[in-house]
Amino acid sequence: MAGGPGGDAFGDMPFLIGAGVNRDRDLIVMTQRGTLYARPNLACPEIDRFYAEAVGLRYDAASTGRRLVRATKQCRDRLAGQGVNLSAYNTTENAADFADLRTALGIRRWNVYGYSYGTDLGLTYLRRHPQGIRSLAIDSVVPPQIVSLPWTWDSAREGINTVFAACAAQPACRNRYPNLSRTLTQQVRRLEAHPLTVRAQPPGGGAPVKVVLDGGALVNLLVANAVPAVDVPAALDELAHGDPGRFARARAAGATPVIGEFAHGLTQSVACGEWVPGYSRADLLAAGRRAFPGWPDSVLAQAPQLPFQHEACRVWNVPDRTPVQRVTTVSKVPSLVLSGTFDAKTGARWGAYAARTLYRSTTVLIPGIGHWVVPQSPCAASVLTSFLTRPTAPDTGCVAGLTPKPFTIVPARENS
Repeated sequence: MAGGPGGDAFGDMPFLIGAGVNRDRDLIVMTQRGTLYARPNLACPEIDRFYAEAVGLRYDAASTGRRLVRATKQCRDRLAGQGVNLSAYNTTENAADFADLRTALGIRRWNVYGYSYGTDLGLTYLRRHPQGIRSLAIDSVVPPQIVSLPWTWDSAREGINTVFAACAAQPACRNRYPNLSRTLTQQVRRLEAHPLTVRAQPPGGGAPVKVVLDGGALVNLLVANAVPAVDVPAALDELAHGDPGRFARARAAGATPVIGEFAHGLTQSVACGEWVPGYSRADLLAAGRRAFPGWPDSVLAQAPQLPFQHEACRVWNVPDRTPVQRVTTVSKVPSLVLSGTFDAKTGARWGAYAARTLYRSTTVLIPGIGHWVVPQSPCAASVLTSFLTRPTAPDTGCVAGLTPKPFTIVPARENS
């Protein structure tokens, strides 16, 4: 079960095969309703084009939000005009599709693996259709009962602060890059007050593009792990000394999306029906202030990775589904719960939170890894394959010796 919501599951197959999950068993991958190879496909080229131009705009300016909402409305109007029932694209129906697939294939029992939004989906599937599920593995956990816009700030704080704590635990990093939290706050405040406009080459090549770095852009690059965690202390130090290069190049990557590949329509239907209702803009801002006191309100008013979502949901206009979706999954089905300590999208503590009511669960924390653990950690991949063989007694022995990789150390500049 892929993430997003809106990601292309078929595109994940190389990662899954690389992790060895089909070494001695069949791997079944189904694209979720509304995604790339489904009919209808809820792609939004309008939103893709907005994101391509947004790298040259202030991240959290009201004018940027109006452009995003306009693109969202254009997509909605087009899909609705084609007769698409956008309220049918939700996690309840999504889970039922997987239950139907098992029956259609004549499989008595199977193992289920999901990452990111796929964990929200997997937990919903386990709660509503437990029959036929031999085991559930969830990676980078989004608990359906807790996910909301304010929740994103808690995850951002946990992931970012854990990266900083790991630097402090390595003497070379601690000595070269002290007080990273203070440095980040200073840079968020500075860039929000005085955004930088530079030209940067996208990592994939091509002509340099105009990039704007404000406080919101900086924060979201960190949450998205757009700069590898091992480089974050160096990147922040360079930024503080006048070199925004690493962050600018990471931001420039957004200038070249594959138009029409990601199903933004599924994202909007799930977010607007299940994640946004019940919490106001004031609730979101309060959560941001708790997570990062001293940061500008203009940054904290936008949920990480989901900017201007209240406004977008007003035009997307699907029903509130929280009464049936914001529900805890309680189960005795054997479960594996994987989290990376550097995950700033779905904070690691939410894996343990979800596991409290999965009564035959094994919780595994992988140090120094961000969002979507299995493709990044050979140890996590081996734990997963062991779990598939013995769901109640997976071999987690490789975890004990894991530590975060050494951080990148750039020699201090003269007169810096």
